[in-house]
Amino acid sequence: MTDFNLRVYDNTLDMLSNVDNPTPIVRLNRCIPFKHTKVYAKLEWYNPFGAVKDRVAANLIKDAEKRGHQLQNLVEPTSGNTGMGLAMISNARGYHFTATLSKAIPLEKRSALRLFGTNLIELQDDLCPMPGQPEGAMAKAAEMGRQPGWMSLNQYANPANPEAHYLTTGPEIWRQTEGKITHFVAGLGTCGTITGTGRFLKEKDPNIGIFGAHPTDGHDIPGVRSRKALALTSFFHPEQYNGVFEITDAEAYGMCKRLILEESIAAGPTSGMALAAVLKAVPDEPGNICVVMFPDNAFKYMSSFRKHLPELFGPAEPAAPAAGPFAEQLAAAAKFAENGPDVIGAAEALERMGQGAVLVDVRNPNEVKQQAVPGALNVPLGDLTQGPALDLPEDLDAPLITFCAKGKRSVYGMLLLKAQGYRNVKSVYGGMGAWVEAGLPTKAGE
Repeated sequence: MTDFNLRVYDNTLDMLSNVDNPTPIVRLNRCIPFKHTKVYAKLEWYNPFGAVKDRVAANLIKDAEKRGHQLQNLVEPTSGNTGMGLAMISNARGYHFTATLSKAIPLEKRSALRLFGTNLIELQDDLCPMPGQPEGAMAKAAEMGRQPGWMSLNQYANPANPEAHYLTTGPEIWRQTEGKITHFVAGLGTCGTITGTGRFLKEKDPNIGIFGAHPTDGHDIPGVRSRKALALTSFFHPEQYNGVFEITDAEAYGMCKRLILEESIAAGPTSGMALAAVLKAVPDEPGNICVVMFPDNAFKYMSSFRKHLPELFGPAEPAAPAAGPFAEQLAAAAKFAENGPDVIGAAEALERMGQGAVLVDVRNPNEVKQQAVPGALNVPLGDLTQGPALDLPEDLDAPLITFCAKGKRSVYGMLLLKAQGYRNVKSVYGGMGAWVEAGLPTKAGE
């Protein structure tokens, strides 16, 4: 028989967190500069499947079952953690689970989903799936969910998402702090955590400060959204919060490093982002008690940590030898050009298109078929390496803008066009990801 006090459970699902079986909160002592304010991290990887999203997955399924939905074939857009929770609960229930997600999700997460029995459909999309993309993870899941015998629970618009935190996270924190909490801080992705938990805590004490943390445009923190992307998010209600703070990749990963080395807490990048916001949001005053959500641990993000904290990993693997002196020079030139004056933002690119510039999309045709910019000319990078493309303007002073998925290939395209004599060429920083995040027009490719 399940006994929470003895931590004895009849089955794995009984380990899901609730007020009688909460995830722990741990006081931070060394990476916090406060003398008076106490800051506690709520370690959500103590949920049975490793993340805060276990709460959401469980409530999505519980709510659907209560409503009498047939759940034999579930499909869900995800950045990883909700998918893992749904996969494991589906295993326990005998359901089949399919996840639609971005190819940019760290390999560790995609591998774990496969290990958990998930059927993966990998698409060109942002780290946190974005609404409005015709061939993105959300649209694909919605399309599949309309098939007979299929169901899309849709954490991004389903009220059972914030309800999970209203029913569990909020009551746990209130009880764990004996009602003395003064500040709550969480990262912003679907915004279910901050909205559901914040609503519960505000009902208990309207003076509790509720604060959110979000990344910058073009960020590399899985599962969260920039301020522009949050504007399209159903559960983002800034009027209910006391403030939101923008955190850079460097701040988030730097705070993770401190948590690991100074607090011995193996926190993931969204945890570092949220804690960085605590230092901006919470004053150091007697009586202050802050709880900050740490959604999951570091182990799913080793490739991301290697990228942002290379000093912790030792020498990099030797690079493959270049094809020749020209390839070496081109790689060096591209690295230099990435930060040069010829790299422009998505909004400026759209403005230049309105003034007559030609957007040259250097992605492969199969990428363009999924999502494209209206009016763009598709000339794959491989074709540019063979010499001038027939469809390009003959006027070498014609304004051209190169474009790709993330802004890397477009720099090479810009350099190749300049090498062919074109004198007025720019490249779009961040590519399609930045374009969509800025809310600029797209269409399904032809």
